Amino acid sequence: MISDEIKYRLLSLLEKDPHLSQRDLAKAMGISLGKVNYCLKALVEKGVIKAKNFYHNSNKISYSYCLTTKGVQEKTTVTYRFLKQKMQEYEVLKNEIENIKADASILNAAKQHNDSVKN
Repeated sequence: MISDEIKYRLLSLLEKDPHLSQRDLAKAMGISLGKVNYCLKALVEKGVIKAKNFYHNSNKISYSYCLTTKGVQEKTTVTYRFLKQKMQEYEVLKNEIENIKADASILNAAKQHNDSVKN
C-alpha cells in the first residue's frame, strides 16, 4: 500500500510535469528508484495514471505519466486526507512546543532564583 504522503507527492509532481523520469521523481521525493517504480506500477494498475511510452532517442524509451480522470479524483481525495493528517500533526507539535516553553520558563525562573540566593 502506498502512503498518502507518497501518493500525494508523486501525483503532484506528475501533474506539474508528466515527463519526469523515475530517477527525477525519486530524487525530488527523496525515495529510492525502486520505490518510485513500484508506486508508478501500482498507480497504473489502479487506473490512476496512464503511462505513455515514446522514444526519447534512438537507444532509450521514455515514459510520460498522465493523471487519468480517476487520478484527478484520487489526488483530490489524497490531498484532503494528507492535509487533515498534517494539520493533526501540527496541532500535536504546537502543543508540545507550548509545553516545552512552559517547562523552559519554569526552569529559567528556578535558575534565576537559585542565582539570586547564591549572591
